[in-house]
Amino acid sequence: MQTIDRSHLVLIPSYNPGSKIILTVTEARSAWNPVWVVVDGSTDGSLEILEEMAEKDQGLKVIKLNHNQGKGAAVHEGIRLAHQSGYTHVLTMDSDGQHPSGSIGAFMALSKASPDSMILGWPVFEADAPSLRVKGRQISNWWANLETLWSGIGDSLFGFRVYPIDPLMEILNHQPFMRRFDFDPEAVVRLRWRGIRAINESAPVRYFTAQEGGVTHFKYGRDNLLLTFMHTRLFIEFIVRLPLLILRRWRES
Repeated sequence: MQTIDRSHLVLIPSYNPGSKIILTVTEARSAWNPVWVVVDGSTDGSLEILEEMAEKDQGLKVIKLNHNQGKGAAVHEGIRLAHQSGYTHVLTMDSDGQHPSGSIGAFMALSKASPDSMILGWPVFEADAPSLRVKGRQISNWWANLETLWSGIGDSLFGFRVYPIDPLMEILNHQPFMRRFDFDPEAVVRLRWRGIRAINESAPVRYFTAQEGGVTHFKYGRDNLLLTFMHTRLFIEFIVRLPLLILRRWRES
């Protein structure tokens, strides 16, 4: 029987994830205890499947949001409840099978060795990765690195990562944004602004076809506009913060 970890948990935001959710949660539970899933207003029957799984597994907790609010909002609710329960760190991963459950243990070990840092996944793509998505993330990564003076963010969009809860909660509680697809990149930029060091660790990522059960909720027009708006906001704030950021960068070097 797995021993429950009282400081680190796996947090999976989920919205209409398709058939991959069963394998994702099963593999995550094999790798870690506990695993929490925040069901973000799903309408595909996955809530009922997860609740049935949780009835048979004390290491699995299902949190239900009544309507779809976005990935960032789901993570916010999960870490809020985790903080109330005394947890200090969360490893976030997607529910659609793209992220590597086999890397959970290694990422948690890195976090426990450096609890004041965030552990960021560096995606290792296979040939099935859509070239448009790969090239698009390079643009976002360039902006995120500019906004943090190239201080260690490897990939700003890969959602397989470990966050220290306290500083992230402080950020989320004072930000009206970061509730949807803009959550992952804005979180790492703002955490770096607070002096949270980034440790990058390679992790494989898969893109599944629809025939393989793959599901994506990324909309190129809508979400690229969201990211553009986010980086515009961050860059303006970056200019204001620049003297302090340069001083911190100098102290860290």
